[in-house]
Amino acid sequence: MKQISTQKAPAAIGPYSQAIVIGNLVFCSGQLPADPETGDLAVGIEAQAHQALTNVKNLLEAAGTSIDNVVKTTVFLADMGDFATVNGIYAQYFTEPYPARSAVAVKTLPKGALIEVEVIAEK
Repeated sequence: MKQISTQKAPAAIGPYSQAIVIGNLVFCSGQLPADPETGDLAVGIEAQAHQALTNVKNLLEAAGTSIDNVVKTTVFLADMGDFATVNGIYAQYFTEPYPARSAVAVKTLPKGALIEVEVIAEK
């Protein structure tokens, strides 16, 4: 098991790793829509979706893989009314064959975020 860490994604805000590699799989912790340099959240669901997915992309690259190798995503939304907007932005980051995905409405997310995205990818 190998821990992955990068300054191009938000630092962990608790006792967890940004990502773990085991065998040929990369397990990425949920990525908030925070700017990795400042920790500030992007404003609005569109900007937050782009930032969260960019953080995922950067974390995967630090692990030696890419967003093209994602096999499973979980998208956590503070408001399921944002699903269509997020779906359109999500489609800009992933291509066919699309990864398996779950989208879940949650009561709240850390730092008051509107979205959090976690992924599993193949190396």
